[in-house]
Amino acid sequence: MRTQVAVIGAGPAGLLLSYLLHLEGIDAVVLEARDREYVRQRVRAGVCEQPTVELLREIGLGARLDVEGLPHEGFSLRFDRADHRIALTELTGKAITVYGQQEIVKDLVDAHEARGLPVEFEVSDVELSGVDTDSPVVRYRDASGVARTLECDVIAGCDGFHGVSRPSIPDGVLTTFTRDYPFAWLGVLAQTPPSDEELIYAHHERGFALHSMRSPEITRLYLQVDPAEELAEWSDDRIWSELTTRLEVDSDFVLREGPILDKGITPMRSFVAEPMRHGRLFLAGDAAHIVPPTGAKGMNLAVADVRVLSRALKAFLKGDPELAESYSDTCLRRVWRAEHFSWFMTTMLHTDPHADGFARRLQLSQLRYAASSRAAATSLAENYVGLPFA
Repeated sequence: MRTQVAVIGAGPAGLLLSYLLHLEGIDAVVLEARDREYVRQRVRAGVCEQPTVELLREIGLGARLDVEGLPHEGFSLRFDRADHRIALTELTGKAITVYGQQEIVKDLVDAHEARGLPVEFEVSDVELSGVDTDSPVVRYRDASGVARTLECDVIAGCDGFHGVSRPSIPDGVLTTFTRDYPFAWLGVLAQTPPSDEELIYAHHERGFALHSMRSPEITRLYLQVDPAEELAEWSDDRIWSELTTRLEVDSDFVLREGPILDKGITPMRSFVAEPMRHGRLFLAGDAAHIVPPTGAKGMNLAVADVRVLSRALKAFLKGDPELAESYSDTCLRRVWRAEHFSWFMTTMLHTDPHADGFARRLQLSQLRYAASSRAAATSLAENYVGLPFA
């Protein structure tokens, strides 16, 4: 087989890139290791920056988002047993929309199927070769186990942190930057209406907690836990008890409990690989960078990457290499801004088990400053709603 662009990974980055290329008349084939239903159903991020929402509307994929998405004009920093609202829209003129990543993936899968765009699920033994040449090749086994060869002009590695794309770059090419955090998130999906109309980021001496939502009937909640914690140690009753403690305030607030539909523990790290391109292989999304989820940037960074990449590949395939050559530098400017903001939110809100009293008082000072200074709140809000795409 032959195509212009081989896209590795059918997450939001890979599927959105494929669709953007289709709109530009460029052929692409998407290869995905997981099955179709797993891809459509896996629960991931839920906060869409305003530039992400605007792009989805621009390319005709905003219809369901506009009906089911939940626009938010602010969120709460909860500490000192009180709420301190960050008025996003008042401060920036912009908002965020709560619309699960899996919903965006569903919309993209449906759009591919409606237009007959090729997405191969359940592929295995994927190998990339010739990325230093003008004729890269992807070898893999399809869902039936048959060996396939896909010749292409360009490979887009959108297969996440654990995918095959980044390791296919020769040793010595990439410089990586990593920061591991001494805590993880225990995330739960509960069948209960949200307890508040907006997101709540809670700083508590026992650890961070986050109240979010996925729909008017489904609540998404997180607890800071030790990375070594076993999920079996967290019964539903223990989860609700700890959430109640950490979200408690000196005002009317009742945490609504309900059946827990899903739960899991996710370690937290920051990671960046530079450059995001080697030869004819371009990395995008989690294949190139990871952010702790506190800043709600992971999926949005992937969207920003492929918006830049789609334009670069369009020009590149028409003989103009300038945008492709600047792709990595262009994306990394936004990536590092998001890395800093995510680190800032993480260190401001979480309880570091190794921090001394001095560090914890600095943490409270930062929270109080963000809640009381319009300038500080505006900076936080500007980063949260999403900086413009390059």
